[in-house]
Amino acid sequence: MKGRFLTGEELSGDDLARLLERAAELKRGRDRSEGRESLAGRSVALIFEKPSTRTRISFEVGVAELGATPLVLRGEELQLARGESIADTARILSRYVHAIAIRSGSHTIVSELSEYASVPVINALTPSHHPCQALADLLTLRERFGELAGVSVAYVGDGNNVARSLAILGTLAGVEVRIASPPGYQLEQGHGARLTDDPLDAVQGADAVYTDVWVSMGDEGEAERRVAALTPYKVDAALLSHAAGRAIVLHCLPAHPGEEITEEMLYGERSAVWDQAENRLHAQKALLEALLA
Repeated sequence: MKGRFLTGEELSGDDLARLLERAAELKRGRDRSEGRESLAGRSVALIFEKPSTRTRISFEVGVAELGATPLVLRGEELQLARGESIADTARILSRYVHAIAIRSGSHTIVSELSEYASVPVINALTPSHHPCQALADLLTLRERFGELAGVSVAYVGDGNNVARSLAILGTLAGVEVRIASPPGYQLEQGHGARLTDDPLDAVQGADAVYTDVWVSMGDEGEAERRVAALTPYKVDAALLSHAAGRAIVLHCLPAHPGEEITEEMLYGERSAVWDQAENRLHAQKALLEALLA
């Protein structure tokens, strides 16, 4: 695969299948230290412009478990905060580390960093794309249903970065992705998903029902408007009753129980949310190996 992972569109179908298979191997063999020395002697810069739980921990632990050295860097700790250019930062980091993963509030920044870096760059999250989350989503679906081809996923809520990456990588894997969002919050056409404004239409017969928070970091100023528009898209027992009998519930976290999802759905027996969160670690380890090993 190419030396960067910004949107998931860098992958072929075969690349994606190999990544998921390797992620499953790493997960099964974690107790046996599978992959423990595959990146020995390497170092990976992990840049975080915003607070992070799953992304930071899964990357930091994953890099260490592969035998490499993680270097966690906050935005204010770099000379970027004092005006050094993205291009120069990319050039310097490329002299020190073997890869860069960055969580940024700007997809343009991540794209520019990748353009000027001579080492692989991974988009750990931007407002436009969250491809590492989509890898974990697909690994979770693969665990639950076996083959991905023909599995259907209904995403209900804001057509955001998570929805976009799910559409791109899910379609590549042969998953039927349906996205239901209200007017003004809909994903743009062109990523392979079926779009609708009707959550019941999206969920009907689906194998998985997926949601995300209604108010993300940076959206606090319009919280009231967003909650009003997205309330009909709450994942609850009534909505899930329209899905397939084997349907699971997904959420990329952090969750706001009682808003976009009920406690019953988040913590109930049909929730795969915690496996999904764990799978960030295994999917990202497979990605790091593919880019660096």
